[in-house]
Amino acid sequence: MPTSLLICDDSTMARKQVARSLPDGWDVDVTLVSKGVEAIAAIKAGKGDILLLDLNMPEMDGYQVLETILKQDLPTLTIVISGDIQPDAYQRVKGLGALGFITKPIDKSKLTEVLSAYGVFSKAELIIAENETAKLINQSTGPVKSASVRKPAVAATQQSITKVDSEMLDCYQEITNVAMGQAGNLLARLLDVVVVLPIPNVNLIEVSELTMALSDVENKDETSGICQGFIGAGISGEALLILNDSSFKDIASLMKYEHKLDKNIELELLMDMTNLLIGACLSGIAEQLDMSFSQGHPVVLGQHRKISELIATNTNKWKKTLAIEISYSIENYPIKFDLLLLFTEQSLAVLNHKIAYLLD
Repeated sequence: MPTSLLICDDSTMARKQVARSLPDGWDVDVTLVSKGVEAIAAIKAGKGDILLLDLNMPEMDGYQVLETILKQDLPTLTIVISGDIQPDAYQRVKGLGALGFITKPIDKSKLTEVLSAYGVFSKAELIIAENETAKLINQSTGPVKSASVRKPAVAATQQSITKVDSEMLDCYQEITNVAMGQAGNLLARLLDVVVVLPIPNVNLIEVSELTMALSDVENKDETSGICQGFIGAGISGEALLILNDSSFKDIASLMKYEHKLDKNIELELLMDMTNLLIGACLSGIAEQLDMSFSQGHPVVLGQHRKISELIATNTNKWKKTLAIEISYSIENYPIKFDLLLLFTEQSLAVLNHKIAYLLD
């Protein structure tokens, strides 16, 4: 009788990646769900002897799923697969009963190793599966044909260059989710805090709409911002880090600054955060796209200004942008960072080509 396996992740791409990473030959009946409430319902319906669970999801996140499983004593064994790699995340999920923790992007050998370590999938099954595969190959009467791989066309019309459908946006969001987690982990370790990770907001928008898209960020507080250009392998854009001025006092305290807080100290703190968050996010994205970015010199957009003013000074270069918005906050502190990654419209052809293999 096959084992019922449940994969819960709000990203379609992530669910496919996890499903493709299951051990070969494992006799499982797989169910895919995108929401925490769906995962709980599936477990109650007997479809989740084993649960592979993401943490960063809307409405009901992975922590809440684990809490519900624990509270209701639901019959499932949970392994968390997440881009949130902070030490606190690992400790929390273990405390809530998760068997293991695997970082994104998922690695097939690591998943097999964790499943084997907890007796969910035995090495004997792996050997049997490998032997069965070898038999099928040996019994083949003709030459083994390599699978055809869909390759995106190098030449593209302007329409296809700028086209970003929902599947592509999902892919960009999942790539951002992994990179965001890596940056959040560095920030958490630097400040010795817990970083609250959001659901990244990814959209192809008119640059003129950018301020409107950031209406949730705009508030009564004044802000300070830094812009840093980046370029690599036909992809270019600008990264903006925006910090509420009310956050500076707490950041200075966490970083043990003993000097009196003035405009120069605030700028130094802003530069430190810029180097960490922008650098880590771009590095995480580049790694997943198998490329690298060169970063320009950080430019101060302004200090103690409204966010709309900061954006207005730097959005007159392009008409359309692939905009990625990440709003970091710190648990138990009124600290908020807003990171914007703006990719030029001309970069979309290369970006779409880069992610094509993830969508197959």
